Amino acid sequence: MCPDGQVRHVSVLLSSTARGARLARLARLLAVDALRSWEVPYETAAQVVAELAANAATHGRVPGRSFRLTLYVVGATLRIEVTDTRGDRRPVLREPDGVAESGRGLFLVDALADRWGVAEGRHPRKTVWAEIDLTPAPAPERGTSRFGDFGD
Repeated sequence: MCPDGQVRHVSVLLSSTARGARLARLARLLAVDALRSWEVPYETAAQVVAELAANAATHGRVPGRSFRLTLYVVGATLRIEVTDTRGDRRPVLREPDGVAESGRGLFLVDALADRWGVAEGRHPRKTVWAEIDLTPAPAPERGTSRFGDFGD
């Protein structure tokens, strides 16, 4: 969180190659490093970054073109953006197939992020973004849990 009212921001261009898994790991490491330095919780964000970067490297790849990872912290919101040059291929959230070895990326992003979406950029770009609220959830009242009352 940025209690001092500052906006934290980092943006990095990553070469889009057939080695998408390596790029997703690199994007995740870069994000964790930045978020740690900003003293922002990074566990959930790291997974979201990895999934969005893997999608960009795999499905948004155009030979010779890179994709961009951008992180913003404004107030109590972390915004993750991954921009690639395949605006013609918009991501679609699908229920994962139980036996498929891939296809769970957006399903995980949907489960982990508070909000996500796709924004069209200047042709041929698109940006897939996700936001994570950084304010802690209020503690349950004494004698209750998220599953209901359990008494004293």
